[in-house]
Amino acid sequence: MELYRYALTKQVVTAGKLIAALDLPPETVRDGLAGMVDLGLLRRVEGGDGWYAATNPDEAPEGTVGPLERAMWQQRADIERARKRLSALAPLRGRQARERTKSPSERIEDLGDVRGLIAGLAASCEEEVLTSQPGGGRREAVLEEAVGRDEQMLRRGVRMRTLYQHTARFSPGTRAYVERVTRLGADVRTLDDRIMRLLVFDRKVAVISVRDNSNGAMIVYDPDAVHFLVNAFELAWSSAQPFPLNWDNGELAEIGEELKLKIFRLLSEGLTDQVIAKRMGMSVRTCRRHIAEVMSRLEAETRFRAGYLLGSRGWQAAARGSEASPPVAQGDATS
Repeated sequence: MELYRYALTKQVVTAGKLIAALDLPPETVRDGLAGMVDLGLLRRVEGGDGWYAATNPDEAPEGTVGPLERAMWQQRADIERARKRLSALAPLRGRQARERTKSPSERIEDLGDVRGLIAGLAASCEEEVLTSQPGGGRREAVLEEAVGRDEQMLRRGVRMRTLYQHTARFSPGTRAYVERVTRLGADVRTLDDRIMRLLVFDRKVAVISVRDNSNGAMIVYDPDAVHFLVNAFELAWSSAQPFPLNWDNGELAEIGEELKLKIFRLLSEGLTDQVIAKRMGMSVRTCRRHIAEVMSRLEAETRFRAGYLLGSRGWQAAARGSEASPPVAQGDATS
């Protein structure tokens, strides 16, 4: 700042003049001169030996930053062109996935390979995609990856049906995703209980989860196996409820009651809190909060007593004496 302020008051300056006028170390002056030249605040004077002239501070940023901004926009344009060229090859991968093996199924262990295969199958999908996603609300990163791919399919006229668990209704990210895809014609429903992870493309290829690797998947090509999986999806679909796009306190309260009843039914089967929470697509903390609320309504000191009261009096016993439960806070049901 001192160097530039002094240079602005003079027609030309040199390193020697700056050192003498400002009493600064020579190395500091040389570094400062070099920095101001790089920023466009000083320019070298032609015909002068080490002479510098200060430039207008309003014009310097354009001369220095302008080329960098233009280079940045050029790089972005290059990236977009490269992405479009690579996307054009995705259908080839989808077709290869169906044709490269004579085996009725193929196990893939790497998550990146699974995502790449799904992207290829989505790009080559022509008529219909069926999706079943357990676990409540989906992670933001997963939704960001899925929404662009799904919107492209819908714009091509591909029919899309998706199943979630009821707890996904309380996830803001999932609700935003559902709103976007339903505007393009997708149909989304929810169930209270555990559903299997499944994707089916054109009723020809299915992608299912594997038991011992959360990052892996099984790709099913066998027509009879795919037919069986489609029928299982249709059975679950017929029992599911539409995913509401508008908050309805009455409907959400009713869903909350269904969740509580299901939790106690699973408790009566001897399942642990952790197993029930995973099956219902919610956190263990939220599962235990539902249990505690029902026990409080029934004035039961133990879970066994609560289960007995529910079994002998019916679910209405838990609701008597209190209003319907308010909806779970956004983001809490699956936290």
